[in-house]
Amino acid sequence: MMSDSSSRRHFLKSTGTLAAAASALQATAAGAYASEDSEIRVALVGCGGRGTGAAHQALSVPDQGPIRLVAMADVFEHRMKPSYGRLSRVHEPAGRMDVPEERRFIGFDAYRHAMDALRPGDVVILATPPAFRWVHYTYAIEKGLNVFMEKPVTVDGPTSRRMLELNKAALEKNLKVGVGLMCRHCDARRELFDRVQNGEIGDITMLRAYRMAGPTGSAAVPPMPEGRRPLHYQIQHFHGFLWLSGGAVSDFLIHNIDEGCWMKDAWPVEAVACGGRHYRGEMIDQNFDSYSMEYTFADGTKLLVDGRTIPGCYSSFATFAHGSKGMAVVSTAGHVPAKSRIYRGHQENPDALAWAYPQPEANPYQLEWNHLIAAIRSDTPYNEVERGTMASITASMGRMAAHTGQKITMDQIMNCEHEFAPDVDKLTLDSDAPIMPDEQGRYPIPYPGIIKDREYA
Repeated sequence: MMSDSSSRRHFLKSTGTLAAAASALQATAAGAYASEDSEIRVALVGCGGRGTGAAHQALSVPDQGPIRLVAMADVFEHRMKPSYGRLSRVHEPAGRMDVPEERRFIGFDAYRHAMDALRPGDVVILATPPAFRWVHYTYAIEKGLNVFMEKPVTVDGPTSRRMLELNKAALEKNLKVGVGLMCRHCDARRELFDRVQNGEIGDITMLRAYRMAGPTGSAAVPPMPEGRRPLHYQIQHFHGFLWLSGGAVSDFLIHNIDEGCWMKDAWPVEAVACGGRHYRGEMIDQNFDSYSMEYTFADGTKLLVDGRTIPGCYSSFATFAHGSKGMAVVSTAGHVPAKSRIYRGHQENPDALAWAYPQPEANPYQLEWNHLIAAIRSDTPYNEVERGTMASITASMGRMAAHTGQKITMDQIMNCEHEFAPDVDKLTLDSDAPIMPDEQGRYPIPYPGIIKDREYA
């Protein structure tokens, strides 16, 4: 089974207060793309695998007019160089790359310089760890830029409330904003959703989702070598630290959680969960290596989600919806292809197959970009931030339930005051990290049943 980073971006094979920000977000509506020509310019903020892949897909949108990458930004030079090289090899010959050295920016303020290279109505890709999402989104709104932001868009209650508040200004300015929950753009899943909502599996009685594989991404973090700064090391291994990414649940399980909620056409109201650090060994990250979460919707329907990153165990990467008339396979063995289908009954019996989406399927990673650029070109309302925030806070609700050992409601997680990185907008390359290691080089971890009101001390 491919890792999330490799499957997400198959192309890679060949960082003021809210009140101050709100006062600055006044503005002229961006319209479709407020430029003197038809070219849409793009800036990439975050040059890791996801960002590079997103830029590749932006530059690969077919038949929708000229589009060109003109600026790149990252905290680290070692991420910039390979990203620039890969994109250049593919897109420079077609004239879709124009990123001279003076528009390749490094540092915590690099995002500002990259966005300054754009015009109102152009597009910025926000693909840094999600801790910085609200900071970068604030500046993008101020600049009147359309946005593509990676998931998750928030990691805790305070950032979720902040993102929803910020987005009001984006809506007022008519900015187009896509969120990297690409499964929502999958043709197969979309048709399945319509069929489920039309009653083809009857009333939904249960949903279940799985992402059980070996070690994934940078969720397992080895001890920090001598001479490294904690902040730099944590960003390099951002899946391992809750302040940066929300950890394995928020970053990896969010797709399956979102698929289930989509098919139900609702967000759950509470969650209970369990999990543990069974085989972490010397690893210093904050993750559990297994999570089992039960979400409950307002009508009592359950969504069961199992996640595991332990090698040598049974693997599954799929989502299912069960109804009074049968079962829907939302996704089969990863994100692409979904191979969505419906069975009469609750077993995947070929003789009971009632419908299957024809193969092959269009790549939803590309489709989400096609849809965003089409909305910009046609000036069609397009903003996925509320949905992306709700998917993110739903994932955080399940994660908090596991980490505290408590039943967590949507109201509790949304109003929880534990902000993992309250001063993230003030970080510099010389700053201490929002959490620092102890004398043994280890970080605070969850203690379910002991620390009950927050995920770590």
